[in-house]
Amino acid sequence: MAAPELVTFGCRLNAYESEVMRELATEAGLDNTVIVNTCAVTAEAERQARQAIRKLRRERPDARIIVTGCAAQTAPAKFAAMPEIDQILGNAEKLERASYTEHADSRILVNDIMSVSDTAGHLIEGFEGRARAFLQIQNGCDHRCTFCIIPYGRGNSRSVALPEIVAQARKLAEAGYQEIVLTGVDITAYGADLPGAPTLGQMTRRLLAQVPAIRRLRLSSLDPVEMDEDLWRLIGDEERLMPHLHMSLQAGDDMVLKRMKRRHSRDDAIGFCDRARALRPDIAFGADLIAGFPTETDEMAANTLALVGELGLVHLHVFPYSAREGTPAARMPQVPMPVRKARAAALREAGARNLAAWLGRQVGTATELLMETDRQGRTPHYASVNLDEPALPGTLVAAEIVDHDGTELKARWR
Repeated sequence: MAAPELVTFGCRLNAYESEVMRELATEAGLDNTVIVNTCAVTAEAERQARQAIRKLRRERPDARIIVTGCAAQTAPAKFAAMPEIDQILGNAEKLERASYTEHADSRILVNDIMSVSDTAGHLIEGFEGRARAFLQIQNGCDHRCTFCIIPYGRGNSRSVALPEIVAQARKLAEAGYQEIVLTGVDITAYGADLPGAPTLGQMTRRLLAQVPAIRRLRLSSLDPVEMDEDLWRLIGDEERLMPHLHMSLQAGDDMVLKRMKRRHSRDDAIGFCDRARALRPDIAFGADLIAGFPTETDEMAANTLALVGELGLVHLHVFPYSAREGTPAARMPQVPMPVRKARAAALREAGARNLAAWLGRQVGTATELLMETDRQGRTPHYASVNLDEPALPGTLVAAEIVDHDGTELKARWR
């Protein structure tokens, strides 16, 4: 019997949940099945998912196609209208064993995500074809940014209790994973719903103390103004916490940030990077940025572009603004799409310049690579590296950086 096939779009949390679904569907004995885990962060992401579903049906006419994820949760009727799909599961239902067993004949299983009050810590064996493992610590979001549909796909913020996180981390470390990424929708909101309201930093400190086998720990996107003091201390003191922080920034202009209903200001982002660099001078920064948000003027866009240089951001995720039906921003005056795309291109070019300059400063340094393939790995700063001689994927390799090509480092064994 062939194992169920997973097609995953979007974030690291989706990647984690795809592995949970792989195990559930395999245990249920689903044969000749493809599960498409969709993303709803942009209209383009949703379009790509629909396109992939149609292509899958043409290529696999006899396969059972199950569609789930944020796009399926927020727009089930759109997917229900697609004859290519056999079953549609909501974001809660996709992680329930019954969806693949006694409810397998139900075409649509999508309930109110806002009624979900907990997040179970699913113990998974590992991640197929990946060098690092993602560990879900939180789900959902209590904020209502004006551009974002995700809270309606994920529900309100809810955290996984520390004992479940520790058990999962131990299992992954014992399975040989050298790096674990703590993931969720809004991980800096971690713990507010748990007894005693532990913070992200407190939980991370306890996790590292209780699971000494963790070699490398990485954090997914952080809100610049929701950092707690324990987390700041870990950044300065804990070598196993990787020197790479990714900000959920979105813009570098205060008026745009206000209209987005973000919690931080431009100065908050600057203060975040200044404090992190003071604690760990070699740290590398990434950020999510939206180009061409409704009402954004040339001057506002220039402020965001300037901030990319000022903060020295090297790992950028840039998206032209995408109107999501039902969000306040979709009703605001829109920036023409060609302008959005041009502003996104300018941001990407600035990020590429920063990356090339940063890579140049790494030449001559010693580092440790987590190998993703036999020749390609990642440094603790999440820089991509091409190694001169092959190594076993999933292992850590001591290397010396000898050159770069503007996008990737080149290294040799040491």
